[in-house]
Amino acid sequence: MAARPLVACIGDSITAGSPLWEPNPVLRVELGEAADEHSQWEWWAERFAPGLAFRNHGVNGERTDEIAARLADALDGADGLVVQGGINDVVHRRSIDDAARNLAGMVEEGLRRGLVVALADVLPWNNGYDGAAGLIVHLNELVHAVAADLGVPLLPFHDTLADPGRPERMPAELTDDGNHPSVEGHRLLGQVVGPVLEAAFASRA
Repeated sequence: MAARPLVACIGDSITAGSPLWEPNPVLRVELGEAADEHSQWEWWAERFAPGLAFRNHGVNGERTDEIAARLADALDGADGLVVQGGINDVVHRRSIDDAARNLAGMVEEGLRRGLVVALADVLPWNNGYDGAAGLIVHLNELVHAVAADLGVPLLPFHDTLADPGRPERMPAELTDDGNHPSVEGHRLLGQVVGPVLEAAFASRA
């Protein structure tokens, strides 16, 4: 049987699965019995697209420049790439334009290597400081433009988990702590990611 195409998923804590999951097995020990592998959208994406394999390269707390520094290692053996990040640039009040450029650079590198690439936008941040919601809106505008300009699928993480009545927030049932998705939130993200990547691979067949 032919091996399934492998999708490398690189990003911050949203990709890692915080606070209930840690892809690094050494760090995962600290979670103890609280660890839940369902707290990662990659786990769910594979259920919605069983013809693909997803590999988690998320690291809690990283900005886009730090994520980009790990890209080459993450791409080893990969056939596809999901790029996610940006909220920690907002958290640390870093340049939103630089964050968008870093995300674009990762997408471009994936395309240069001939991979199927998709780009996720930034989730609402319930615990954000005054003005954070506006910065997320601006960053997502730039992220959407990057996806359109480079011709890659946009993964609408923000709108998938946003509260329709308060789009700057996730509903309580979709977030564990106001910063990260709940297991149900990850399931909904995986339900978006899996079919989008599956269709992208099929279009190349």
